[in-house]
Amino acid sequence: MNLPRIVIAGTHSGVGKTTIATGIMAALCRRGLRVQGFKIGPDFIDPTFHTLATGRPSHNLDGWMLSRETNLEIFTRATEDADVAVIEGVMGMFDGKDGLSLAGTTAEMAMWLDAAVVLVLDAAALAGSAAAIVHGFDTLVPELRVSAVVANFVAGGGHYEFLRQAIGARCRVEAAGYLPREAALVFPERHLGLHMASETLTEDRLKALAECVERHIDLGRLLSLGARPRVAVPAGASFPDTRVRIGIARDPAFCFYYEANLQLLREYGAELVEFSPIADRALPADIGGLYFGGGYPELYAESLAANESMQRAVAEFVARDGPVYAECGGFMYLTESIVDLDGRDWPMAGIFPTRARMQARLAKLGYVEVETDSGVARGHEYRHSTVDEMPVDGYRVHGAFGSYVHLHFLSCPGFAKGFVDRCEKWRIR
Repeated sequence: MNLPRIVIAGTHSGVGKTTIATGIMAALCRRGLRVQGFKIGPDFIDPTFHTLATGRPSHNLDGWMLSRETNLEIFTRATEDADVAVIEGVMGMFDGKDGLSLAGTTAEMAMWLDAAVVLVLDAAALAGSAAAIVHGFDTLVPELRVSAVVANFVAGGGHYEFLRQAIGARCRVEAAGYLPREAALVFPERHLGLHMASETLTEDRLKALAECVERHIDLGRLLSLGARPRVAVPAGASFPDTRVRIGIARDPAFCFYYEANLQLLREYGAELVEFSPIADRALPADIGGLYFGGGYPELYAESLAANESMQRAVAEFVARDGPVYAECGGFMYLTESIVDLDGRDWPMAGIFPTRARMQARLAKLGYVEVETDSGVARGHEYRHSTVDEMPVDGYRVHGAFGSYVHLHFLSCPGFAKGFVDRCEKWRIR
């Protein structure tokens, strides 16, 4: 039985990969197919578009943070009951950890998955020269074959026909369609990337995008090009009886979580209970730990600061040595305050004796390795803030640990297990 798998790659960032990948997912769902979305790389925002389009959680795949075997296991488990997989690439197809290898690139993941590569081309200012770009991407790495190209930002049918002829005459890659240059097809952006799907991808807009894809892109051909034998699914980990309840901060301010991280916590016996530091006045009952993911606390700083009841509840939990793990935006929430770009100082939970200060320019971007009690874990930083120097050893206060790094728990499963163990031990002490 086949499982078509299609990697949506780009010539560069901003070429429209998310728009085209989301549109293809939505259009295939309209055909009655069960579509599983994936995002290559550490991005948290693009998967929210996939999830809205398919009705299924999108999963991150990453060739630097995770091994080939772990990525294939994530892929096969997630596609067990799917009819087709659509995988959105990261940045340009050959952009990754460094310039000397394919580590962390879309190209590497496409080869690991044995997937058909569909190259997205920004054709706004291109005509015959499009063929040179497509030829270069197709031949740079001999072991990787680009199956098709989709042109974006096309002026109309005549422009696309010119592109199709040029590519057909000089490349072995076939043109499979295009999207027109329309403002309605461009998703708005801000400092960490696109706006979250819940903020911009309405039902009407998703429908219009799917219909546009159906009109201009040959979906049947993409399915044919992507057809591959389905890989046997490895034996799944059974969830044990619940050992402990862990509160997960989940609202517009805290919305960056790897699906695999949450899944692994459940596999180690955690029941995850969501709460909102913006709206809720108290922590969930009977919890043994707290997990604050990243997100946009700077955009909701006024609301977070106003919820003094929640701040006190978190501070009291930490004072009792309750286990807390916080990353990036979650870490910022646990500082004394967030200072916005206008210099306004918004009080936060006050666990870590420092302030998080927003910067107009990017403060840090890249993959990192972190030494933990359970071994070396891999993660990623992408932030527009810094913190003042802290008069403590690292970012640990009582049982609370925080940093700017978004860790992928599958890079060091012992970290997740250790956190669940500590939560259980603290709860039953």
